[in-house]
Amino acid sequence: MRKIAFGYSTRCNIKCSHCVAAGEAPETTKMEPAAAQRAIRDLAEAGVTGISFTAGEPFIYFDDLLELVALCRELRIYSRIVTNCSWATSAEVAQHKLDSLKLCGLSQLRMSYSRWHQQHVPRRNIIHAANGCKASGIDYFVSFVTDFSEEDDAYEDFLRYNQLKFFPEPVIYAGRANSFGRPAIFTDYQANRCAMNPYLAPDFNMYACCDAGSHFNTTNFFLLGSLKEHSADELFKKLESNALYTCIRNQGITTIAGFAGFKAREIVTYRKCELCRKMFDSPEMLKMLVRAGAGELQGWSR
Repeated sequence: MRKIAFGYSTRCNIKCSHCVAAGEAPETTKMEPAAAQRAIRDLAEAGVTGISFTAGEPFIYFDDLLELVALCRELRIYSRIVTNCSWATSAEVAQHKLDSLKLCGLSQLRMSYSRWHQQHVPRRNIIHAANGCKASGIDYFVSFVTDFSEEDDAYEDFLRYNQLKFFPEPVIYAGRANSFGRPAIFTDYQANRCAMNPYLAPDFNMYACCDAGSHFNTTNFFLLGSLKEHSADELFKKLESNALYTCIRNQGITTIAGFAGFKAREIVTYRKCELCRKMFDSPEMLKMLVRAGAGELQGWSR
């Protein structure tokens, strides 16, 4: 089954202190609606059955979003939107937008929530959006981004108290999150498995992993190509035929790190995506792993 994260725009509607410190612009790239529709039709022809609208805040371009979700329904594609819920300023506003999305065929809403998001978005917005989903019949869940420290206990208690459906998601220490403090990891084993869901960026570059767009600048290991130059089917075939990608999906990052010579005491200190970057953004190590991925790595176990 083919599915993809669809980055409509890199624009974020929260100009927070982390953006200012990093010198990041509020907007860099946005797909034109007609081009986005062509891309979705191309993805449908390639057998894509699920699209998750993500990247910057999708609700900024709400009218465009309605059209794209409606197109997904027409093409029988499951649609999800990832949002910070800054738009859900009241129960009435949230209900109106979600009713409109339901009429267009939205399948699911994924709400990003954390002590970092909630520095800029009131927690009540999450409740407005969740209640709106329940009333309109849209499936939803809260993606609770956490570093599993005691600081997050109150944020988790808030979700439980309000009986919201959520799951904890480890924070990825990349981009703005590189500046966050890293609490110690207390575990003897991390599988670090990766489903490698592909990602289509607003500039129409397609990546083999939804978290790989800006994190592998040395090797561009996960860059599949541009939808401007190739069909979606060609890029998916490239994704599915790459032997090392298959090893990542089937064996997991931890096993590959063991094969590459990382000591066990090193492996357990790396968080989500960090171990992946350590291996695949190193030209020399990547060359060795690409060669091994088609042979001895496939039958290796840690």
